[in-house]
Amino acid sequence: MAGFVEIEKLTKTFGGLTAVKDVSFRIERDEMVGLIGQNGSGKTTLIRLIIGMLKADYGTIRFKDENILGYPPWDIVKKGIGMTHQVVRPFREMDILANVMVGCLGSGKKRGEWVKRIESKAMDALEFCGISDLAKEPASILSHGDLKRLEIARALATDPELLILDEPFAGLNPYETDLLAKSLKRLHKGGRFGRLHTEGPAMLIVEHKLAELMRIVDKVIVLNYGMLIAEGPPSEIANDPKVIEIYVGRQLRGEGNGS
Repeated sequence: MAGFVEIEKLTKTFGGLTAVKDVSFRIERDEMVGLIGQNGSGKTTLIRLIIGMLKADYGTIRFKDENILGYPPWDIVKKGIGMTHQVVRPFREMDILANVMVGCLGSGKKRGEWVKRIESKAMDALEFCGISDLAKEPASILSHGDLKRLEIARALATDPELLILDEPFAGLNPYETDLLAKSLKRLHKGGRFGRLHTEGPAMLIVEHKLAELMRIVDKVIVLNYGMLIAEGPPSEIANDPKVIEIYVGRQLRGEGNGS
């Protein structure tokens, strides 16, 4: 049976460097999946391939049984894949509501829907993320934690069925991290979102705060030098000798740890 998301033998090279090599995995509709690996492991390249920001040299990306490999990012968003970015770059002088509305303008099928629906969708997303009271304030006033929430609201307003999050906990203190982790879990489980009852999106989360990530995901995928070396539930991955070597062995050799 076809999976909700199926990545098969995905490969991307830059000159003589192979950033992603023969990577294959599945994401089911009801899963939260973590993606981990050290600096240079290929995580960023992989998610950019999925979202259409890069074009693969080889392989397939099937979403709801359709090969979306090579589609431009705006078409992929319309298909139902949203993404948040590690570095949030809002329109700082625009109000927060307008920042969310800009992100979902392309999702309306008719021009008339923009006036009738987009502001409502944007407010629903801000309300879910807990910052609707700031909707008319300029984005420049937001703290780092609230900027992360704004980024998630912008993605939610596009109605994603798969949400890719690039280091959502980066730069957050433990309290903010815990709040955001709970919000992501609540979003994934679905329920009331604005005026609608919705099925929460599947998620692919790139993150370096492993303890926090392991608590919320169903499965973890590990990349090393562009290759998938381990996949399984968090309890298995935490005790996998290959994963331990990557995260501990490199530090002992002085190679560092990173993104």
